[in-house]
Amino acid sequence: MRTTVTLEKDVQRLVRNAMHRSRRSFKETLNAAVRTGLSRKPNETKHVPFLVKAKPMGLRPGIDPGSLNQLADDLEVEGFVKQTKHRARS
Repeated sequence: MRTTVTLEKDVQRLVRNAMHRSRRSFKETLNAAVRTGLSRKPNETKHVPFLVKAKPMGLRPGIDPGSLNQLADDLEVEGFVKQTKHRARS
C-alpha cells in the first residue's frame, strides 16, 4: 500500500537514527517500527510489582503518627511568635 504520512519532528529523528543504526532504508525501518509497535499487546509489558517493606516505627501506644506533623507545625508557630515578639521589643 502506498500512502503519504506526515511525521512529527521527534518521530522523524527517531526513524532517521534507526535507519542509520540498522543501515536499512526508510521504508524498511518504518515498516519494522510500525510492525513492532502494533504487534505488542497492551498487557505484554512486564512490570515488577512495587512492594512496600513496612517496618514498625516503635511508637508508644496512643501516639498518632498522622499527627506528628501537627506537633512540628505547632513548634514552628511557637518559635515564630517568640521571634516576632523579640523584634517588636527591640
